[in-house]
Amino acid sequence: MQGQAKGCLRMKYSELKSLLKKNGCLKQSEGTRHENWHSPKTNKIFQVSRHNTEDVKKGILNKILKDAGLK
Repeated sequence: MQGQAKGCLRMKYSELKSLLKKNGCLKQSEGTRHENWHSPKTNKIFQVSRHNTEDVKKGILNKILKDAGLK
């Protein structure tokens, strides 16, 4: 993995999803482009792209980590 939750520079969507699972987040549903995830820490539902091989943009990564309670 190229980054962790804090101070991360680059991370692929597949790595992000592994991190979310490891921290107790659950995938709720899937659409054609995004998956809906739920965080038990924040009780928020947030979207994550299905493009597993692409890098997550910095702003999107920060928002997802915040919604997941990892930042």
